[in-house]
Amino acid sequence: MAEGFLKSLDSNLKVFSAGTNPAARVSSIAIKVMNEIGIDISDGVPESVEKYLTMPFDFVITVCNHAKETCPIFISNVKEYLHIGFEDPADAAGGEEEVLAIYRKVRDEIKRDFYNLYLSKIKNS
Repeated sequence: MAEGFLKSLDSNLKVFSAGTNPAARVSSIAIKVMNEIGIDISDGVPESVEKYLTMPFDFVITVCNHAKETCPIFISNVKEYLHIGFEDPADAAGGEEEVLAIYRKVRDEIKRDFYNLYLSKIKNS
């Protein structure tokens, strides 16, 4: 979801999303809640962070506490490491409406925090 937000803010950004233990496909619930606000992430493909360890980045951003603790060291030039933590909605339990509510809450938190990041560190850099 974070990748989708950043790409929606500025089409000139090069944004990559990867995980320490990527799922087989993007969550259908994440796709649904992002579509609710006009962002299509259905073409996303979960990838392993290992693929990116030698690439240079302006920012490497971890978004869940587990990733912060287990993210490998990038051996390339990284200007800034950031952690912007969110509850992992994939861990949501309950009925369909309860799970959707958690995904929407996390989506809205990501939207708020990544918009603030964009304005404060990315837009004019």
